[in-house]
Amino acid sequence: MVQAFQTRFAEKMQELDLNFNQIDLYQQAFSHSSFINDFNMNRLDHNERLEFLGDAVLELTVSRYLFDKYPELPEGNLTKMRATIVCEPSLVIFAKKIHLNDLILLGKGEEKTGGRTRPSLVSDAFEAFVGALYLDQGLPSVWKFAEKTIFPFVEDDELEGVVDFKTQFQEYVHRQNKGDVTYRLINEEGPAHHRLFTSEVILEGTAIAEGKGKTKKESEQKAAERAYKSLKNKVK
Repeated sequence: MVQAFQTRFAEKMQELDLNFNQIDLYQQAFSHSSFINDFNMNRLDHNERLEFLGDAVLELTVSRYLFDKYPELPEGNLTKMRATIVCEPSLVIFAKKIHLNDLILLGKGEEKTGGRTRPSLVSDAFEAFVGALYLDQGLPSVWKFAEKTIFPFVEDDELEGVVDFKTQFQEYVHRQNKGDVTYRLINEEGPAHHRLFTSEVILEGTAIAEGKGKTKKESEQKAAERAYKSLKNKVK
């Protein structure tokens, strides 16, 4: 399986016109926790640490792109655009355009339950790959990758349907002078390779909605969506 991955990965990098040195780093980027568990590997050999790094690198890369491309836009607009570009649904679109999800290494159970197409899992792998590319080749290669897979689609119709509810809810609350918004993780359950997170959104010290998701970020998005729609319906 590992040899097959390395062959497919090398072909993908050639397709993307990208160089690489540390193949083990990229293998980790595509190793889901279920794969690590199935083969009794070190629990830190999955892609979550690289996902953490890749998330920050993506934000920096997209921020620089928007800063240069839209010199007339104020900070608020740039922040909203960046949130739309780097949110989970958008990353899934970018990943699937280049079939990056085909490279993900999954445990047998996760594979059978459709993990390869699960949005949170695909977006995590995309971020982890960016983190690995940054460590292996530096920011110039990340920029080159983004020029092929992200920047051309910033104004694409596909992204217009992508909604970052945390940003929308925050802006709505600010316009209505309703107070401060925070999020709190209230539950985490299930095995390591199939976690379910529950978060609540708190407005001025009062919990007003809950959301569930495969990641903490997804659960917060769901909570924000419920809160946003609930408040808007009350106004009508």
